[in-house]
Amino acid sequence: MPRRRLLTAADRASLLAFPETDEALIRHYTLSEPELAVIGQRRGNPNRMGFAVQLCYLRYPGIALPTDAQPPAALLTLIGQQLGIEPDIWPQYAQRAETRREHLQELQAWLNLSPFTGADYQQFIDPITELAQQTDQGIVLAEALVERLRQQRLIVPPVAVIERVCSEALTRGTRLVYEALTAPLTDDHRRAFEQLLAIRTDTARSTLAWLRQSPGPPRPKHILVHLERLNTVRELDLPTGLEHTVHQNRLLKLAREGGQMTAQHLRDLEPTRRYATLAAILLDTRATLIDEIIDLHDRFMGSQFNKAKRTHAERFQRSGREINNKVRLYSRVGRALLDAKEAGSDPFAAIEAIMPWAAFSESIAEAEKLAQSENFDYLALIGSGFNSLRRYTPTLLESLNMKAAPAARELLAGVELLKDMNARQARKVPDGAPTSFVRKRWQSLVFTADGLDRRFYELCVLSELKNALRSGDIWVRDSRQFKDFEDYLLSPARFVSQREQQNLGLAVEADCEDYLESRLSTLEHELATVERLSAADTLPDASFTPAGRLKITPLNNAVPEGVEPLMQQAYSRLPHLKITELLLEVDNWTGFTQHFTHLKSGAAAGERQLLLTTILADAINLGLAKMAESCPDATYAKLTWLQAWHIRDETYAAALAELTNAQFRQPFAAYWGDGTTSSSDGQNFKAGGQGQFAGHVNLKYGQEPGVQFYTHISDQYAPFHTKVINATVRDATHVLDGLLYHESDLRIAEHYTDTAGFTDHVFALMQLLGFRFAPRIRDLADRRLYVAGDAKQYPTLAGMIGGRINVRHIRSHWDEILRLATSIKQGTVSASLMLRKLGSYPRQNGLAIALRELGHIERTLFALDWMQNVELRRRVQVGLNKGEAKNALARAVFLNRLGEVRDRSYENQRYRASGLNLVVNAIILWNTVYIERAIQALSNPGQSIDEALLPHLSPLGWEHINLTGDYIWQQDKRVERGRFRPLRTPREA
Repeated sequence: MPRRRLLTAADRASLLAFPETDEALIRHYTLSEPELAVIGQRRGNPNRMGFAVQLCYLRYPGIALPTDAQPPAALLTLIGQQLGIEPDIWPQYAQRAETRREHLQELQAWLNLSPFTGADYQQFIDPITELAQQTDQGIVLAEALVERLRQQRLIVPPVAVIERVCSEALTRGTRLVYEALTAPLTDDHRRAFEQLLAIRTDTARSTLAWLRQSPGPPRPKHILVHLERLNTVRELDLPTGLEHTVHQNRLLKLAREGGQMTAQHLRDLEPTRRYATLAAILLDTRATLIDEIIDLHDRFMGSQFNKAKRTHAERFQRSGREINNKVRLYSRVGRALLDAKEAGSDPFAAIEAIMPWAAFSESIAEAEKLAQSENFDYLALIGSGFNSLRRYTPTLLESLNMKAAPAARELLAGVELLKDMNARQARKVPDGAPTSFVRKRWQSLVFTADGLDRRFYELCVLSELKNALRSGDIWVRDSRQFKDFEDYLLSPARFVSQREQQNLGLAVEADCEDYLESRLSTLEHELATVERLSAADTLPDASFTPAGRLKITPLNNAVPEGVEPLMQQAYSRLPHLKITELLLEVDNWTGFTQHFTHLKSGAAAGERQLLLTTILADAINLGLAKMAESCPDATYAKLTWLQAWHIRDETYAAALAELTNAQFRQPFAAYWGDGTTSSSDGQNFKAGGQGQFAGHVNLKYGQEPGVQFYTHISDQYAPFHTKVINATVRDATHVLDGLLYHESDLRIAEHYTDTAGFTDHVFALMQLLGFRFAPRIRDLADRRLYVAGDAKQYPTLAGMIGGRINVRHIRSHWDEILRLATSIKQGTVSASLMLRKLGSYPRQNGLAIALRELGHIERTLFALDWMQNVELRRRVQVGLNKGEAKNALARAVFLNRLGEVRDRSYENQRYRASGLNLVVNAIILWNTVYIERAIQALSNPGQSIDEALLPHLSPLGWEHINLTGDYIWQQDKRVERGRFRPLRTPREA
């Protein structure tokens, strides 16, 4: 049986590739004086050139010059310049093979290098095996091996040898992973694991499949079923700390592989691998169940609060007419009493003159019924949902193993009290129950004359518990999203070590005083500048009104008049084609489908057209079943298999990066930007069918539930990152994820969002991580500036100054700030997760406050720049307009099922978003290539194209692309030969 290839063709090409940039070539291949002297001892220019080339090969990438090698032209040119020899002399080198061998042996001795031998083969297996227990990515193992060879001054052997070493190490590493996961298991565990693969009589599926089912809508009965699943996993009593016996990367990969296997497939595995795979699946399932249960509870609690709000508002609205009549009546009564007092007459007679006393007494009783409580709060109505909550909350509290930070220990004590009362079936809350967490708005409901109200005490505990879980003040053992805040960050020891080595990877000084001195002096200078300009009324297109309010002049239209006609001319020349033809053509250019590798083997998909069919089913929102009906030669079974084994978040991300890089390399795309700026925005899609249960209601988009696809787009129009987010979560939570975790070659320096995309925490982290943040803030005049000194120095800005920056707080929490930013930078934890927790923290949390104070500095500096810089305002406007225009194209592609997301599974929703983004990116790339050709064609007959118009063209059109109908994968023969489709002629257009 042939050995499975560990490295892809692209991996093998890149592993020992030569540098491509001029800077890298100069760094690696600049010859020193001693080297020039040794080279100069060779006889004849061909030998000098050859000897130097062999020297450079041994230096980097560290290999011996292959017999039939043709060195890169850039390398020959650089060496020739240093030796004063023409590079075209290379073919004359070493007509005799002995000359090359002699030169190689001399260079080995001079450079103290040794060839790679069989003994070395065994020497490197162990260290690579250790790495293979952390990752099974072949390129990572190969790169580590090559680096070790260079450090030990061994000549790097051919790629085939490297691959054999890494393959054997990976086999050993995988076996050690299996052994680590199975060693703590008892015979009882193994018997229980076998039972998981048995078919349940009530569901006609295995217990394992039942455990991994997606949750239903946030209702008590579905929460109880999910709690039953969690307790089934808990009853297995997995060994404590089993998840820490192997690296998390391998554990997750093993769980993913096992999750795609059927019960029969798992039964067919050899025992050690089967039990290790099941252990990984169960650990992953346990964490997922806990997180999903907490989310379901959170959403059900939210629905009860929303229901109370609606009931409160409806009652008030229904009683509005009666209240108005009562107000008018009592206005007349009040006026009559005032008149009676002035006249000295009987006030009771004055009332009876308006209405009979009995009627007045009756109106008082009606008014008392209409009157709301003094605080006019809807919380009193929450109690109506108490019985629904009680259906599952006792089981919920008993099933979650929770711990608390000091600030939430009283709340956790309240939770433990409820658990004890549930166990004893006690109805009365004891007088000594913990109550310090009861907020003011709850107090009138919780504290009564007869003691603590059981119903509202429990509701208050559950409400505060929901908030504490969000913030991380209370965490849950075995959870993934709700674990201890400290567990998300770099360990203190590792952080200290990296700081001492100046290896934090942040964009700021690690010394707090140096950082503050730099930023505060800049802040003071900018404040003084804006104060001077505003006092003289010379701010560009901005001014302060006499009332001290900032007024910024709207930007004028900067698009030249000739852009629209040129756009129409260019698009009229683009060939008409089907979306299937477009995807095939773009794949021929880029090979993006090669990134959709098999989860287990790493092999590319064998049937490219079926893979593209699966991707297109996601992108156009058709689904696999309907796509199989619409595409000849496709079956639902084939598409489902491809989705299970080849479609994943990481394969979509790699393919998207390939298309983004191709757009980045397009010469015409440079007219739109240089790939250093970007914008991000959320696009709302309604949730229909089963998806309604997973959607969330954001009143900004109406009363119907929906999901958001949050997308980052470069200044060259390439959407380089997307993710599905909760429609009710602020965009700002997810801004950094796209900048940090995309896989393209873009180097984003400046990023734009709208108002929903910023918070002070985001401003702070953007600065720490090296990004310039430039949101378009609505009502900037209402956003406060912050100063470090005396606010009286800036009288013109006085109306906008909201306070002083708490520098002391920043100093006291500086190490925590750096550790948080470093953890996010290095991928220990995602930025969105940390921002969500920091945003949920209570006000007294020190880290959240310190980061906010840092954000005050950066937001104030940005606002001052915004006031002075019209060009900045225009850049932000242009960047955001590109994102909004891209949304129109995405909406056109996502056309099926009325554009509704009908998938309840979060995983399938992610695939929809990723497929859509990938196809949109392919359309943009195809349009860019053909618009350039169209512009060249328009220029050929002698028509002069004003180059100033080209930056205003857009690759977002789709009228020439057939997005609907039968999806037939038929490659145009002319394109297959490496040519382009013919443009339409003016007559055809």
